[in-house]
Amino acid sequence: MADHNTAEIGFEKKIWDAACVLRGNIDAAEYKHVVLGLIFLKYLSDKFEERYEALKDEGEGFEEDRDAYAEKQVFYVPASARWKKIAAGAHTPEIGKTIDNAMTAIEKENKDLKGVLPKNFARPELDKRRLAKVVDIFINISMSKHGDSKDILGRVYEYCLGKFAEQEGKLAGEFYTPACVVKTLVEVIKPFNGRVYDPCCGSGGMFVQSARFVEHHAGNINNLSVFGRRVSPCP
Repeated sequence: MADHNTAEIGFEKKIWDAACVLRGNIDAAEYKHVVLGLIFLKYLSDKFEERYEALKDEGEGFEEDRDAYAEKQVFYVPASARWKKIAAGAHTPEIGKTIDNAMTAIEKENKDLKGVLPKNFARPELDKRRLAKVVDIFINISMSKHGDSKDILGRVYEYCLGKFAEQEGKLAGEFYTPACVVKTLVEVIKPFNGRVYDPCCGSGGMFVQSARFVEHHAGNINNLSVFGRRVSPCP
């Protein structure tokens, strides 16, 4: 078990090390949005490519059939937004615009993501050479092949948010509650069934920990409903 945990942390640290390439260019409060956005974009693309290859192997010609992705709960990623396309233009002055356009294209194809993805990569203050380096590093990181595919994104988010919180110091509590604190709260409320409401929902840690609580106690996750109100930090 110990070796498995170490492997997981090693993978998450690799993602974080990639994020650190941007350190020094913009502060943690700003670049966390850039990095987390890239992580999510890479995750979407990796999951899409995994499903794409499976469909290709089936030989039925459904590689571009959106329903074939929806039935497996995979977001459809249009050609202009796939990581191969982004990687190909990494070292051009337009890389920021390319990523912003990719986010817009994904939202257009997936209504559940409308207005959710960040589109702040083309701004002048973001060093495009550093951004290109992060894209290069991410090329060799496959998020769909590490650990349980159901929670790999959550694990990476949780790890990186914790690191961002360390950098931001006392102000970090505005956007991140340590997992140990959330876990303690969940242990107190014992959410076996009913509704869980988080009035300050940020990364969804309360919901993740609630699901884990039910799983660890052999409960039925279908007996639990989650509701949250997202509160953005003041500028």
